[in-house]
Amino acid sequence: MKIALIMENSQAAKNAVVERALRNVVEPMGHEVVNFGMYGPDDEVQLTYVQIGILAAVLLNGKMADYVITGCGTGEGAMLACNSFPGVICGHVEDALDAYTFAQINDGNAIAIPFAKGFGWGGDLNLQYIFEKLFSEPSGQGYPRERAVPEQRNKRILDGVKGVTFRPLAEILPALERDLVCGALAGKAFRAALPSCRDEALKKVISSILA
Repeated sequence: MKIALIMENSQAAKNAVVERALRNVVEPMGHEVVNFGMYGPDDEVQLTYVQIGILAAVLLNGKMADYVITGCGTGEGAMLACNSFPGVICGHVEDALDAYTFAQINDGNAIAIPFAKGFGWGGDLNLQYIFEKLFSEPSGQGYPRERAVPEQRNKRILDGVKGVTFRPLAEILPALERDLVCGALAGKAFRAALPSCRDEALKKVISSILA
């Protein structure tokens, strides 16, 4: 699994802490981590939580990442922005129990963590516990297990609803403010990943916007 890490501007200073906790947990599991920044508060590329949603949606819809780890001060803005786009099911995760139940019940592909609210002494350990429970076993198995069948059915219903209520991302991006999209996709890590985009229509639109 390729896991993307995205940080927004108010919490960019914690990038190294989050990346270290994530890599320490998931790389021994055989997963790959790609850090899409922000890497620090003074980065040339500044990402708002709205732009996190754009970048996360592009990475997931283009199959350039299988999972997105992100957040903001409270985690709420990043979650709302991610869920504003097709192909993204983002949960708000504050602790290991949130992580496990979201993975097993909701079977999403992104989480938004509060990197300021409640992030004090032991914050790095909390991140580690979150990542351990998020990726400890295959997602979507249900919790408790006897609830697996209705929970999986509800997930399929949600996917179907999102398929009706959202347009394809390739149609959405050109309708957004160009500077907003360009800013979200301006990072070097994204430029390096773009050739691997598996959605040719989406890749063509992005290339046109960034040209």
